[in-house]
Amino acid sequence: MSLKVLIADDESEILEIMAKKIFTQGYTVITAFDGEDAWQKIQSESPDIIVLDLNMPRKNGFEVLQELREHPPEEKWQPVIIVSARTGLEDVKKGLSLEAEHYILKPCSIEDILKAIKLMTALIPRHKSPSELKNDH
Repeated sequence: MSLKVLIADDESEILEIMAKKIFTQGYTVITAFDGEDAWQKIQSESPDIIVLDLNMPRKNGFEVLQELREHPPEEKWQPVIIVSARTGLEDVKKGLSLEAEHYILKPCSIEDILKAIKLMTALIPRHKSPSELKNDH
């Protein structure tokens, strides 16, 4: 069964390029064109990995990430890779303080994003949800 990757970006050309390339690597791809759409799909589709732009209408990436961390819809680890043109140190710090696993600065290559997705894929088996940790005792 392939892992599900949600890509959220309001630039349709970037979204389309990323979706096609990630799909060719064997992942199931879900796309979202704004933050509200991303949050709805996180809840309904239960993605394994989330690639999140910050500058989006209706809800920015920080708001989506904060909502995900405060109200995780799934009892599983859902790593977040921020891909953003917001290159300021404060933005990077904020993303990491909200528990994003990775922060990639735009402009970047699709290869950078694929490497980050592969890294998260390798880490998923090592992460356990709070309920799984309780059951280990």
